[in-house]
Amino acid sequence: MRRLVYCIAATLDGFLAGPDGADPTGPDGFWPIADDYLKHLAAELPEVLPVQARSALGITGEGTRFDTVLEGRRTYETGLRAGLTDAYPHLRHLVFSRTMKESPDPAVELVATDPVEKARELKSADGKDIWLLGGSELAGALYPEIDQLIVKLSPLTLGTGLPLFSPTTPFTPRTWELTEHTVLQSGAAFLTYERGGTV
Repeated sequence: MRRLVYCIAATLDGFLAGPDGADPTGPDGFWPIADDYLKHLAAELPEVLPVQARSALGITGEGTRFDTVLEGRRTYETGLRAGLTDAYPHLRHLVFSRTMKESPDPAVELVATDPVEKARELKSADGKDIWLLGGSELAGALYPEIDQLIVKLSPLTLGTGLPLFSPTTPFTPRTWELTEHTVLQSGAAFLTYERGGTV
């Protein structure tokens, strides 16, 4: 059975972006991307690199880990503001929104139904694992369905911002088993956790 993997960049204090939700790694962003971080992504998680980064790095293969990406509307709109209607053309791309009526790209599927129901449907089908890109609202809605966490932890703190999971996520303490870890010279850490049980 396929797994739902929340693979996300986070700060030391657990934020994905600033309070405005703008791309923290964009031209006006505050989140530095070190060379060793980018090289590690290209080697270990090439599927999570957007199309422009894949092109710049000469990555053309489909990858071995993911074949599908799930994204919330607000996160998707961050890419739209940068001129990308499909930042992940190498993956099946689903965007969850109850307000968007038409997809800006024929390859991007809009989903207005229950995220949990859709995730279960996808997990029961054949294929590689499913990448949950975010944002925090979609991650909160899919919290009970997440099988693995890959946290790309940055040596950065924000003080406040968008959290890993939305504040509306139900209080459900859960344990996670650390199964892989890589710490880079730049101070970033890649931490992989498998879902444990509820506490």
